[in-house]
Amino acid sequence: MSDILILAFVISILSHGYYVGASVRSARDEVNFESVNLNVDLSRVLKRVNERFLSVAIDASLVAEEKFMYLLTSPKLRTLAKALSPAFLRFGGTRQDFMTFNPAFLHSNEYHKNYVFDADDLCERLELPPILEERLKQEWALQEVLLQKEDLQRKYRSVKFTEYAVDLLYSFTNCSGLDLIFGLNELLRTTGNSWDSSNARTLIQYCESKQYSMAWELGNEPNSYEKKAGIRVNGYQLGQDFIQLRRILRESKLYHDTGLYGPDISQPREHRRDLLEGYYVNGRHTSLNDFLDPEVLNTLALKTHEVMETVDLASPGKKVWLGETSSAYGGGAEGLSDTFVAGFMWLDKLGLGAKLGLDVVIRQVLIGSGTYHLVDDNLNPLPDYWLSVLYKRLVGPEVLSIEAFSILGKTKRVRVYLHCTNKKSTSYKSGAVTLFALNLSKSPVRIAVPAMVSNSTVEAFVLQSEQPGEEGLYSKSVKLNGEVLKMVDDRTLPSLQGTPLAAGEHLRLPGYSFAFYLLSEAQALACR
Repeated sequence: MSDILILAFVISILSHGYYVGASVRSARDEVNFESVNLNVDLSRVLKRVNERFLSVAIDASLVAEEKFMYLLTSPKLRTLAKALSPAFLRFGGTRQDFMTFNPAFLHSNEYHKNYVFDADDLCERLELPPILEERLKQEWALQEVLLQKEDLQRKYRSVKFTEYAVDLLYSFTNCSGLDLIFGLNELLRTTGNSWDSSNARTLIQYCESKQYSMAWELGNEPNSYEKKAGIRVNGYQLGQDFIQLRRILRESKLYHDTGLYGPDISQPREHRRDLLEGYYVNGRHTSLNDFLDPEVLNTLALKTHEVMETVDLASPGKKVWLGETSSAYGGGAEGLSDTFVAGFMWLDKLGLGAKLGLDVVIRQVLIGSGTYHLVDDNLNPLPDYWLSVLYKRLVGPEVLSIEAFSILGKTKRVRVYLHCTNKKSTSYKSGAVTLFALNLSKSPVRIAVPAMVSNSTVEAFVLQSEQPGEEGLYSKSVKLNGEVLKMVDDRTLPSLQGTPLAAGEHLRLPGYSFAFYLLSEAQALACR
């Protein structure tokens, strides 16, 4: 069987609803369906991304008052985080450049000198009691209001954190199976405007004394320092600061070869081409339509191409990350960034980002200030969380070539991506592929399984809002194949089972929905 296939997608213009089951096709149906073809190459891998491609961030605002770091000992939050492994966990954001390490007992407390970190032991012992968790969640909701005021005024107070905050953060990443990237403060400057590394050195020495395996990042959006702190750091000086940090790390036995990431700089604008930070729109001036607009979604490609060109000229072969990303900058779009409609931007970014060759995409945020988080203030998972877990389970790092066409040209309202199935988290056969599709319109879509793989078993994972129609796009609940997703209890996620389809059956995608289709017997040469 050839590994170069033409897949036919059939888009329904009828108003009937979604169903999974045997379909009866009449001559009238054929007349009312528009046919869309997909060119798919299953013989080679187009791009290969990091196995931790979908990663997450915890905003440094959590340490603005250190007591909130104890939320990271919640069994519920750890359960949610563990389902996203393997992934990087970036601890940073705007406030990382206003926080300094202020060890309380580094030189005087025998406990900290002699204690050896036992990850397994601490994961069992260090759990937040329910009564304290409820109190912290209530207080955090009030804290977020204060943080949002700071963001609006662009006035940020200095924050000090102790080794307790570091211990809690590392415990969380370790117990959740995530790899920590810690963001260092680059706004600590000398009189000559070079980076004052003394505080970072103290923190690194403490982490090494505890044998904390982690990577590092220096600064957050240095291009915005002038606005938020009245300090300008040019590209040359930024490079010198990174060289200084690399020298400090090379002096360490533990961190000699550890990862150093950055600079995390915002999107290309006018004559400037900085390293990429991925937001589509301004959260204070966006609308529902922007989240469903293919032209808005395509801006990621334009910005990424600019960055790739610059990186290829300056440092060929260097990996590019989307180091902090969500739907809208400015803390997200209230009433949109944490609802079902945000999933269109998020899933398309994952598909398009991998296709463009971005190595890692870090979602802002798992927990923290703003409205673009994956879990709400009660630590309940939001729609984008469930989408992320399904992506992790079903989508592998190998990107396959796919292009959609209709008789009128490229489709705009249906967007599709194709990967090898994730071999590490599924038991599917070698050669399996995962197709994921987004329907940006209210009209349902019928996808015709191509004849060459029509004998393959197909599992459908269709995600819809809890409520039908446009109103449902504002929902904070999501259905998988008709069932509302929610945790079984604080330590257990639902099974997230797909719906098996009969061989050769059409795949039906409702209006305003997205889905994963797993073809377990596609026998893709690139995926063996």
